[in-house]
This record gives sequence, C-alpha cells and structure tokens, in this order.
Amino acid sequence: MQHEQSTRYRVLVIDDEESTRLLLARMLSQDLNAEVQLAGTCEQALRYASTYVYDAILLDLLMPGMGGFGVLHELRHNSPNATTPVILVTQVAEKDTLDRCLAAGANAYHLKPIERGELLAIVRDQLAARARNKTTVR
Repeated sequence: MQHEQSTRYRVLVIDDEESTRLLLARMLSQDLNAEVQLAGTCEQALRYASTYVYDAILLDLLMPGMGGFGVLHELRHNSPNATTPVILVTQVAEKDTLDRCLAAGANAYHLKPIERGELLAIVRDQLAARARNKTTVR
C-alpha cells in the first residue's frame, strides 16, 4: 500500500490487550505512516497524554482501573489533548454507553472485532477534520 502523504501523524493507542495494541500499531504505521505510541494501562496513557499532543487517540473502553470513560474524561478536562480526536475502539456495543461517550467528548467509535478498512476510514476522517480545524483557527 502506498502512503498518502509525507505528513507523519503521531497516534496514541490505549488498550489493555497487547495483541490489539500491536495490531493497531501495525495498521496505523503501515497504512497511515503514523508514529504510534502504545499504552497498556489508563495511568500510562494519561502520563503520555500529559506531555505530548497527539494527532489522534484510539481508546478501548474496557480497561482496568479508571476505565476508558475515566481516561476520556481526563483527556478532555486535564490534558493538552483536550481537542485531539478520540476514537473508541471497543467491544461495548450498547447505544446508551456509546452515546454517553460521544457526549463526553469522543469523536467516533469502531466496534471490535477490528475491520481494517472501516477503522482506517474513521481515523483518516478524524485526522482530516483536525487538520481543517487547525487551519481555520489561525
């Protein structure tokens, strides 16, 4: 597959399942030329997000500790990533839970199992929207 541009995106993947983190990292680096940072715990994710602004964040909801919803809240309220697109990549399919997450600041979601083409389209859309917002703010 060809890379679509020379821009190198930086993406944070937050999931407690190592196999999922590695799968997402491989997809994002191969298909989007992204530099991917991996976080296996909520605490690790918030540490990374407190020191670097990412172009996108992929977040699993079912995480030990404060959980994905707690991470989302912290990202939106106590982080330099308050406006970074957050895409939920989760097996939680309950509409009320997903609606609550979208209301709390998630930008989009993709239900597991991961479907490569669909997820990459969501990530591309969010990256494009972020780029448009950056150019209109100046």
